[in-house]
Amino acid sequence: MPEQPGPPESGYPQRSSQWYGGTDRNSYIHRAWMRRGLPAHAFDGRPHIAIANTASDLTPCNAHFNEVAESVKQGVYEAGGIPLNLPVVSLGETLVRPTAMLWRNMAAMAAEEMFRANPIDGLVLLGGCDKTIPALLMAAGSVDLPAVVVPGGPMLTGTFRGVALGCGTDVWRLSEEVRAGTLSQEQFIRSESSMIRSRGHCNTMGTASTMGLVAEALGMVLPGLAGTPAADSRLLESAHASGRLAVEMVAEGRTPSAVLSRGSFLNAIVALAAIGGSTNAVVHLLAIAGRVGIELSQDDFDRTGSEIPLLVDLQPAGRFLMEDFFRAGGLHAVLREVRDLLDPTALTVTGKPLVDYLDTADIWDREVIRTRAEPLLPHAGIAVLYGNLAPDGAVVKPAAASEHLLQHRGRAVVFDSVEDMHARIDDPDLDVDADSVLVLRGCGPKGYPGMPEVANMPLPQKLLQAGVRDMVRICDGRMSGTAYGTVVLHVSPEAAAGGPLALVRTGDHIVLDIAGRRLDLDVPPEELLLRQPDPATVAAYAAPQRGWEKLYVQTVGQANTGADLDFLVGSSGAEVSRESH
Repeated sequence: MPEQPGPPESGYPQRSSQWYGGTDRNSYIHRAWMRRGLPAHAFDGRPHIAIANTASDLTPCNAHFNEVAESVKQGVYEAGGIPLNLPVVSLGETLVRPTAMLWRNMAAMAAEEMFRANPIDGLVLLGGCDKTIPALLMAAGSVDLPAVVVPGGPMLTGTFRGVALGCGTDVWRLSEEVRAGTLSQEQFIRSESSMIRSRGHCNTMGTASTMGLVAEALGMVLPGLAGTPAADSRLLESAHASGRLAVEMVAEGRTPSAVLSRGSFLNAIVALAAIGGSTNAVVHLLAIAGRVGIELSQDDFDRTGSEIPLLVDLQPAGRFLMEDFFRAGGLHAVLREVRDLLDPTALTVTGKPLVDYLDTADIWDREVIRTRAEPLLPHAGIAVLYGNLAPDGAVVKPAAASEHLLQHRGRAVVFDSVEDMHARIDDPDLDVDADSVLVLRGCGPKGYPGMPEVANMPLPQKLLQAGVRDMVRICDGRMSGTAYGTVVLHVSPEAAAGGPLALVRTGDHIVLDIAGRRLDLDVPPEELLLRQPDPATVAAYAAPQRGWEKLYVQTVGQANTGADLDFLVGSSGAEVSRESH
């Protein structure tokens, strides 16, 4: 182990001394068991920094985090701290069934308990794939220990037949072309090896990219780090700096509650709109705010973000990819364009305001990042819809929708479950046309369970073959941040929680008015009062008998509040209720 400077001066009480300080039997045991590599001076008051590491071979987007953790360790050592690798629950978006969202709250709860239970003074949070950064921020907010996020970064751009591929977005596009008969199955499979070119998460402005950037806009990332490609050596440089910063944060007592404010979350909403970020950020930011006691509602996304111009021309709303975004100037170049809309007092993990880091930010490619004067779209962000079909709201991303469908009235074609949808969507006899509204229910937090990314339903094959490429789709589930289309999602209350989505029948007319923020079922109120959910609808709802799924279904909240478990909302602090004996 390299020679170390003395412990940094700290006015902040260090939790680890409760385990290691003293001469009694418990202190002896704690030190002795940790002496498998740690020298005596590791227990002389140096801060112990846990590296919450979501590395896993089964989370391919995070598989490089062991290397990143080594750079964090070097930074912690250099600053006089003791780094400790702490593997935590890792959720890979593409592999786990039925949906990674089912375990976001479990990952957050498990991480929180491990942070509290162990002799830890501060945290470096390594997250990349969609649910890992939200879960780690929820945990860190609940335990309120000094914490800094290191986003793992997007993959490099792969190409197929000379064309750049957007991970996720082009999966949806190419698979639809196969179903439409314009791309062979053989060519589709050949593109598979080109899609994932390097380490890192999706290279579109999907949920993983969005949450890394939004975490920085919140103030929880070393300024300038988010969006750095996973294969870029500057990621390791910033990971090293984040390790040093974690030691400083412990010394100064800079916890999430000291960094995060309502202004931080409003800044994140501004950033979300300007970058054209994923709708999944809504449920994640609401859940994080709930853990730190910040008042934030679904309506704040509309009030604060709906008039923000879209400045980033990235898939799925645009053309380019995250590697282009990084070279064009990244998040700070975007935020400088909307600086007047940011809260100037909102802090970052460095203790300085976010806006202090924007003075020298430049746009290096005005095709990728637009100026405020020449936006990709004048109004972006998330629109929140209300009406008799969504009493507690639903969300839609206008930037990813088709202009001709922003106001629409169409006949409902209803599916009672994901399985029902897959079984019938390509049936040549399905009574559907381009003006129909596809409705998928039973996909909310309780109904599935876990609120899967299924709202961007595939279009009926016969319509694809006729040239149709978008339809209005409505669902109480989520959609991938890499997806696109006129998709109304997060309908609350969900069908399984008694929401009116359960009462829709095929043939009913649905009216969508995004400008008017309305989503209505054109059925007389007196008729709706007489309706009961179809038995097939109820039969498709989840009914787990044991384990996490049962606990989840019994206690999960609705999408409009962040879909957290009701007993986890709020911060519990870092104190351990009982000492070890």
